[in-house]
Amino acid sequence: MMESSKPADLARTLYAALAAGDRDQLDRLLHPSFVGRTAEGMPFGIGGQHDGPAAMRRNGWGAIARHFEARAEPEQFCDLADGRLLVTGRYRGRGKQNGAALDAAFAHLITVEEGKIRALEQFTDTARWRDAAAPLRTVLLDIADGVATLRLNRPDQGNAINPDMAADLLEAATQIAENSGVRAVLIAGNGPNFTVGGDLAVFAGTERADLPNRLRRMIDAYHLAIERLTGIDAPVVAAVRGGAGGGGLGLLYAADIVVAADDARFALGYGALGLTADGGNTWFLPRMVGMRRAQELFLLNRRLTAQEALECGLVSRLVASDAVEAEAAAVAEKLAAGPTLAHGAVRRMLRQSFETGLSDQLDAEKESIVAASRSDDAGEGITAFMAKRRPQFQGR
Repeated sequence: MMESSKPADLARTLYAALAAGDRDQLDRLLHPSFVGRTAEGMPFGIGGQHDGPAAMRRNGWGAIARHFEARAEPEQFCDLADGRLLVTGRYRGRGKQNGAALDAAFAHLITVEEGKIRALEQFTDTARWRDAAAPLRTVLLDIADGVATLRLNRPDQGNAINPDMAADLLEAATQIAENSGVRAVLIAGNGPNFTVGGDLAVFAGTERADLPNRLRRMIDAYHLAIERLTGIDAPVVAAVRGGAGGGGLGLLYAADIVVAADDARFALGYGALGLTADGGNTWFLPRMVGMRRAQELFLLNRRLTAQEALECGLVSRLVASDAVEAEAAAVAEKLAAGPTLAHGAVRRMLRQSFETGLSDQLDAEKESIVAASRSDDAGEGITAFMAKRRPQFQGR
């Protein structure tokens, strides 16, 4: 309950409610005829007038929350002669797309009527917001309804991995790992190819003496991205059309389910370049396809057809090329509705099983299922099973 209807007190309560995401408090604070005006020039179409509390929550403050982790920090409150309240301060936080810092001054003009906030007009340094919102350079990341969609976005270069993409993949994987709302990940590529692997134009355009260090920095970032994607609780689905090759196969290895086009093709390609391997190829590939097949693929530089990739266990299922992304998205949505903590534990145990003895693995299974039994999802799953209904998992 609000203790005061003074404009400054109402404003302080508003900022606290926004910081806490307290919708009930916002409903108590805002007048039924509330009008919000966000600054023109705000990114993602946030700027403009929002009529009514619901519109402001959804398209004003809600849109900010979808794209930024930002907090309004008021510093001064000043009563104006016309009865309005002027609040000045700073927005601080970061953009969700690329993690860029946000530090922008603001001024809010607040109108109070009948003990509630009737209007709020925002003035802010929109250029600072746009800088913080600057998208990742070579990948796209969208998080909605529990699914993080990570899309490689260098279609004219076959989604070849260059230093920028390696850095962007690490940033995107970090954002995914830090977002507790992500319950499944979908990896796909724009254009006709998933990824052709390393960008040979970068290799050819780098002085021979500089190439080793450039490769080291690029691969460090890329390998850490793979580690982040394999270490999260959320299952990962990959959608593969066209070619998938070289170090880019590491993104398939990070996935738990790979949906591929029936005309997709797969290759390592290192031998033709006089190089060895990256992307986890020497660790994952023998475990997936067997040592003899891995040796053949590395040493003879042979390509795999989609059917061969399915038969040897590199992909999970094949569909027509124009159905790949829809099929993969459906799988990701199904996984996002599952018991996320349990999925994460299973992901880790399956991977560690190659290095763990039977006795240790049995102990790990025992401890894992005991821990899982304490989760809300386990309680829901058991109750739903006994009631013969579909469980409604919350990922906790």
